Amino acid sequence: MARCPQVWLLFLAILFLVISVQNSQARLRDENGVKSGVFLSPKFVLEPGSVANKVYYNIDFPRGHIAIKEFNAEVVDKAGNPIPLYKTYLHHWLALRYYQRKGVEISNFNDSLGFHQSDIIIVRNSGICEAGLSQYFGLGSETRKTATHVPDPYGIEVGNLAEIPDGYEEKWLLNVHAIDTRGVEDRLGCIECRCDLYNVTEDEHGQPLKPHYVGGLYCCYDETRCRLRKGFDSAKRSLYLRYTVKWVDWDNSIDPVNIYIFDVTDTWKRSDQSTGLSRRHDCAIEYDVESCSTSMASDSCNNTKRVSLILPTGGDVIYAVAHQHAGGIGSTLYGEDGRVICKSIPTYGEGKEAGNEAGYIVGMSTCYPQPGSVKISDGETLILESNYNSAQRHTGVMGLFYILVADPSPKPESVLRAPFEV
Repeated sequence: MARCPQVWLLFLAILFLVISVQNSQARLRDENGVKSGVFLSPKFVLEPGSVANKVYYNIDFPRGHIAIKEFNAEVVDKAGNPIPLYKTYLHHWLALRYYQRKGVEISNFNDSLGFHQSDIIIVRNSGICEAGLSQYFGLGSETRKTATHVPDPYGIEVGNLAEIPDGYEEKWLLNVHAIDTRGVEDRLGCIECRCDLYNVTEDEHGQPLKPHYVGGLYCCYDETRCRLRKGFDSAKRSLYLRYTVKWVDWDNSIDPVNIYIFDVTDTWKRSDQSTGLSRRHDCAIEYDVESCSTSMASDSCNNTKRVSLILPTGGDVIYAVAHQHAGGIGSTLYGEDGRVICKSIPTYGEGKEAGNEAGYIVGMSTCYPQPGSVKISDGETLILESNYNSAQRHTGVMGLFYILVADPSPKPESVLRAPFEV
């Protein structure tokens, strides 16, 4: 009988451990060497009309020298039920890699991405934008039906100890931007962050908005609230971003890929000087689409935005996809000779269930060229084109394009034949 207290203590310790694991990592599987983990972000609480734009440091993530093969996410409630977009709109989620100085404690929730903190080094992707768009992974409303798988023999290499500075360790952070649209006066206006609906005249740092800024990220920051219909009332809800990561242990048979994110708002221009190129890539990330003439038929009201960009280091394109907001009708990345590198088209939902919400972009088509079939040369000029329907005005839209580029010499013994478009 003397051993009973110790037995109960052991039982409680095990129970606490199980509950803790279930809260952070619902499942961990290993199928033919491909490991899969399902994780939950910290809880964020929303009420009708409210906005959460949270940054969570040191999130649960696979550790070690690995190759990431897939990353998917969606918003769920505390019971694990997927939340439809017309109740909580997922504006975007981003996963960023960073190095943190050992022995330094940083709050797991912070309203800053930490780019200017000496104890944190953000590990950017290979993209050309000077500020922002540093993420390794990230999508928006289309997240449930957009393929993110990296085909064999390729992988996104992380956790290489040889690349981590002395005195630092690799960690990951998550940015979740969600808008509760239950009972709002203008649902489209709320998800497009129209400033008048949020009654906002200053940004989150207290700086006055520019006179012609009518909608976008600067008006729907954390803890702002979109205007509700009179008399509407509903309870607060606790929500989470559930994210699934698939990976394999790193070995020499894997071809690493570089992540590039292009932005149609990039202001880069080819220099007329003898130096050749202007090095500055200022990416606004968002832009407005003005409505077309009222005399035009709605199906012929198209807004096209283009930008020329140069990819410093080329290779084989093994994956590509665009990111657009409501009103988007597709985006195309062209090579210097006019060839189509990838055309990515949105899928709009037609129902009420999560993943098929009528009127929302619920997926983007993705390109998986056969290895070696789509190449970009070093220094090649690319054309990015983003198209929106302009039958009505849209604010704060995006025209991003993600591509994964591998070394132009893939290993012939492990070539995977994949369809060009999924």
